[in-house]
Amino acid sequence: MTKDDVRDQIAAVLDIPAVEIADDDNLLDHGLDSVRVMSLVESWRADGASVAFVDLAETPTVEAWTELLTRRS
Repeated sequence: MTKDDVRDQIAAVLDIPAVEIADDDNLLDHGLDSVRVMSLVESWRADGASVAFVDLAETPTVEAWTELLTRRS
C-alpha cells in the first residue's frame, strides 16, 4: 500500500480532497475521529493488514500509517 492509497482512503472518509492532506499532517487536525479510524482499520483488516486502532492512534499521519500498513500486511 502506498502513501497515496492511504491518503486517498483517509480523504474519502473525511470527504475532503486528498491533496489537502500532507504526509506529516496530524490527521486529527483534519477532523479524523475514532469512529472514522475504526472504519479504516476494518477496511484495512479486510484487505489483509494486521493493524489495530491503538497503533494508528500513536502517530496519526499518512507517513506513519503507511509504514505500519506495509510492515504488517
